Amino acid sequence: MSRHPLRTAALGTLLLAGLVAFVGGCADPRDDPRATASREGMRYCPAPNEPPIDPQTPCISQDPAQKYAENHGYRRQMAISEEQRAGAQGKAEALGKALRGLAGTSAGEAEVRTAAAAALGLEPNQVEYRKRGEYVELGGGEGKVCVNGSIDGQHQATAEVAGRTMDGTCLPGLGGH
Repeated sequence: MSRHPLRTAALGTLLLAGLVAFVGGCADPRDDPRATASREGMRYCPAPNEPPIDPQTPCISQDPAQKYAENHGYRRQMAISEEQRAGAQGKAEALGKALRGLAGTSAGEAEVRTAAAAALGLEPNQVEYRKRGEYVELGGGEGKVCVNGSIDGQHQATAEVAGRTMDGTCLPGLGGH
């Protein structure tokens, strides 16, 4: 048993911090391809609305369409098979029927969730719900398969089978820009 428990604890903490600093500092910044590009004087290629540069000047491409696709990749749906789609079609029809019965009524979130959950065979808290103005979206499912539905401002209800989004939700994220 140690006579100086505080000194032993302090020494252990110091050794651990040194180990973390040693292991964490192993990467060489020159190994980063972005650093190589800037070291060699490469710059980003001009955007379509910017003045062009000499075609012989090397630059890093910045295709706006590709950037947009990458930034919104979380919204992409996972692929589902035709068998999975067909297997959930009955739930989509049941959800559509439930939503048509609610369209134009004063049903609130709790009632909509409950009706959707019953149609989808889920618990109400498993149904994703989003309301923007008079537009209501909801979705739920199991695994990669979701059934999403909506009621629009004209009280039209729709439902469809879809793949779960890459971020794990049935309803695509709204994004921030």
